[in-house]
Amino acid sequence: MQRPLKVIITGGGTGGHIFPAIAIANAIKKGEPSAEILFIGALGKMEMEKIPKAGYPIQGLPIAGLQRRWTWKNLLLPFKLIDSLNKARTIINNFSPQAVIGVGGYASAPVVFVATVLGIPSLIQEQNSYAGITNKLLGKRVQKICVAFEGMEQFFPMDKIVFTGNPVREDILHLEGNREKAYQFFGLNKERETILVIGGSLGARTINETVRSGLSEIMSTGLQLIWQTGKGYYNVNAEAALQYPGQVKVYEFIDRMDLAYAVADVVISRAGAISIAELSVAKKACVLVPSPNVAEDHQTKNAIALQKNEAAIMVKDSEAKTRLVNAALQLIKDKTLRERLQNNINRFARPHADEDIAREVFKMVNINKEINAETINDQ
Repeated sequence: MQRPLKVIITGGGTGGHIFPAIAIANAIKKGEPSAEILFIGALGKMEMEKIPKAGYPIQGLPIAGLQRRWTWKNLLLPFKLIDSLNKARTIINNFSPQAVIGVGGYASAPVVFVATVLGIPSLIQEQNSYAGITNKLLGKRVQKICVAFEGMEQFFPMDKIVFTGNPVREDILHLEGNREKAYQFFGLNKERETILVIGGSLGARTINETVRSGLSEIMSTGLQLIWQTGKGYYNVNAEAALQYPGQVKVYEFIDRMDLAYAVADVVISRAGAISIAELSVAKKACVLVPSPNVAEDHQTKNAIALQKNEAAIMVKDSEAKTRLVNAALQLIKDKTLRERLQNNINRFARPHADEDIAREVFKMVNINKEINAETINDQ
C-alpha cells in the first residue's frame, strides 16, 4: 500500500507569504485529498496564528532576520540559525516528507537548505521580479523554481524555472455579485465611491501617515474609505477617523479582503508581489507606493513593471506625502483612466497559480494527478 503524500511548506512572516502558502496547500489537497501537509514557520510570527486557523498544523523555528539598524539581537543570529537548522533537520526526519516547498520568509531558508542536503525534492516560489540573495542561493540546490515575472533567468538556472504566477486567496477569485454584500458588511453608503487603503498585513508607516494627514481633503470630496492600518498604526488612525463617522472604516487587519476588493473603486497599496497578484485578479485600478524597506528594493521593481504597461500608477515612498492623496483623487475622478488601468492590470492575473504550483510538486514526486477545479471545503 502506497503511503500518503507528505509535503512540508515553509515560510511566512507576512500575509504576502502566508496566504499563497495556504493556497498552495489547498491546491495540493484538491489533487491529492489524502495528502498530509505540515507547515514550518518562525516562532512569534504571523504564520503561527494564521496557519492553524486555515486548518493546517505548524511547527516553529527560532529563526529571525538581520536588523538593518544595529542592535544586540544581531549577535544572536548565528546561534539562532544553527539552532533552526538542527530543529529543521529533526522536524524533517520525523515527518519524512516526499517534497518541501519554500514560499519565502525567515523559516524558508533553513528548511529548504536542510531538505536539499537530505536529498528531498524541493521547490521554491519566487514572488518578486527581482530575486533576493537567499533564493538565488537556494535556486542552485532545488529542483524547481516557480516564478511570477518574466526574465527570471537572470537569477536562476533556466531549466528549473516554471512560470506560474503568484497564488492568491481563493475567495478573491470570485468577486462577482459581492458588491452589495460588501456594502452591508462594511456599513458603507451605496451612493458614495470607495477608496481601499492597504499597507500590507503589517501596515505601512508612510501610507498611514499620508492618508491620516489627508483625511479632510479626501472626505471633502464625498468619498468613503476602508482602511487597513496594521496593528501598530491602528489606534492613532482610528482616533483620527472618529471625525468622519460612517465614512471611514478603520481595521487593524481585514479578514474579508474579497469584500474589500469587491466594493473598492480605487486601491492605495504597497507593491508587494502578492498584493499585485490580488489586484490583478480583482481587476482593480490602483496607486502603488513601493516600500523602500525591502531587500533589493523589489517592490519598486514590481511597481515599475506595472507602470510601464499602464496597469498602475506609482508614487515613490519619498514623494507620497505630497503626491499620494492627489493621485488617488485624480484617479477616482477619471473613469476612463480607471478602466484602462483595470483592463491592463488584469492581463497580469494568473488565477490558477496555486494549481500550477501543485502540479509541479506532483511532477517532482512522480504522481500523475489532475487537480479538481471545484473548491475544496475548509479544512
